[in-house]
Amino acid sequence: MISEVYNQDCIEYMRTLPDKFFHLAVADPPYGFGGVAADGARFGARFLKYNTGNSDMNTWDTAPDAAFFRELSRVSEHQIIWGANFFPDMPPCKCFITWVKTNIPDKFSMAQAEYAWTSLGCNAKVYHGSSYRSKDGEHFHPTEKPVALYRWMIEVWLESTGKNPSEGLRIFDPMMGSQSSRIAAYGLGIDYYGCELDAEYYRLGCQRYERETAGLITQSDGHIVKQLSMF
Repeated sequence: MISEVYNQDCIEYMRTLPDKFFHLAVADPPYGFGGVAADGARFGARFLKYNTGNSDMNTWDTAPDAAFFRELSRVSEHQIIWGANFFPDMPPCKCFITWVKTNIPDKFSMAQAEYAWTSLGCNAKVYHGSSYRSKDGEHFHPTEKPVALYRWMIEVWLESTGKNPSEGLRIFDPMMGSQSSRIAAYGLGIDYYGCELDAEYYRLGCQRYERETAGLITQSDGHIVKQLSMF
């Protein structure tokens, strides 16, 4: 099984690929707040503590331009794109995804739900789940989404398209950040490709991937299972 990742600009990488190379692209691009929340408030120290090393939110929190969406559509058969409500040029879609964050109470500062645009032809879907992050508690990325959410998204795609992981499918995440999507793809036995521009996030994400997939083995039928300790 392939799990191939690159510390480089995703547009440059996509331009090296043939049309429809990937069966699915999952993307969580920056929304372009530039350090300012949707209500106009500045992000405080609690948010900015995630910026380690050379990571600078005012640099990476830049909304993608039309070239990104054009290339993503060219290199993938289907797409799931988070934050599409912030990108006014996204076309209409039948199957939009809503993530309801079950741990966020009313009047809390964080959003209670997030929206994703998809190219899928099935009806709209809703995922109910907590926004708690890495199971080890070592959070380093400000927009990390749970592995369980990505796994569910991939399963929605598989069901709606009738595809099976045994078909040699390829998933791409152009801005993989904390690499939750990579961990989910590995657990489902699907080939994965990803890009991350920030060198520090790339390094920490790779460490997290290695840590959270340790002890998982691939069976001859392609399924991923947890290896049991003998002692």
